Amino acid sequence: MNTFSNSPAVPGAAASDGTAEFEAVLERVVTALKTAGELLLERFDVSARHDDLEEVVRAIHANDEAVLPLVRQPLLDARPGSQWVEDELAGGVLPEGEWWVVDTAEGNINHIHGMGEWAVTAALVRDNVPVLAVVHVPLTGDTYTALRGGGAFLDGERLRASAKTDLRAALVGTGQAKPGETEEALRRMGASVTGMLLDALVVRVSVPATMQLIHVAAGRMDTFWQFSDVRSGLLPGALLVAEAGGTVTDTRGEPWSLASADFLASAPGVHARAVEVLADRS
Repeated sequence: MNTFSNSPAVPGAAASDGTAEFEAVLERVVTALKTAGELLLERFDVSARHDDLEEVVRAIHANDEAVLPLVRQPLLDARPGSQWVEDELAGGVLPEGEWWVVDTAEGNINHIHGMGEWAVTAALVRDNVPVLAVVHVPLTGDTYTALRGGGAFLDGERLRASAKTDLRAALVGTGQAKPGETEEALRRMGASVTGMLLDALVVRVSVPATMQLIHVAAGRMDTFWQFSDVRSGLLPGALLVAEAGGTVTDTRGEPWSLASADFLASAPGVHARAVEVLADRS
């Protein structure tokens, strides 16, 4: 089963893309994201509380504005000629060329409320295909990396997707892509959760997407789906899952790309059943 619409049938089989070309870039990205993570750790307060929406929005923007200078220019310098996606909540196809899709505080809403699930993420996209991904989790010090055709790793140890073949034994998850989703999208999400509650072992509903996708890549979780095309929340995890041997499609089982309206990443052995469940609840 294909993972990305213009990727090889077997994740890790894209040696012709030349992973060596991006190895030095990867090191520089890891360094930049770790530096950014140190700043976010300094700003993290487990006792943080915000009384209204205005305070929440202000705190989110403050994190982004603090971290952006630490990652933007280092990443652009690491790949001369590359460009920067300004809106981290945007989706859809990008213009040709190389683009950095970065979330300076993935799970920012958790960070500003003193909760633990947040990270700094970056993906390099070449002609709409992700070729490099880094997810750094400052609270644990874990760094997840992937190069297209080169495998997925956690601090140098290769990642493998789950070997489960029965959705009834699976830990699955979903969550909102961003605030302000349409009522139709939220109802579809609710119906899909009901479907998975009936068919899977346990359903996890949380944000952000990346923090669930790293678990799918590592084999800790078995499936993640989202009715969204927000690039920054999907691209790093999508490449990690694919390079760990997982299956990445849309919710109908068609090859996933930046043109896709929704997203599904699964252990190969439960993917077909996950597609069936989601189709029944769409």
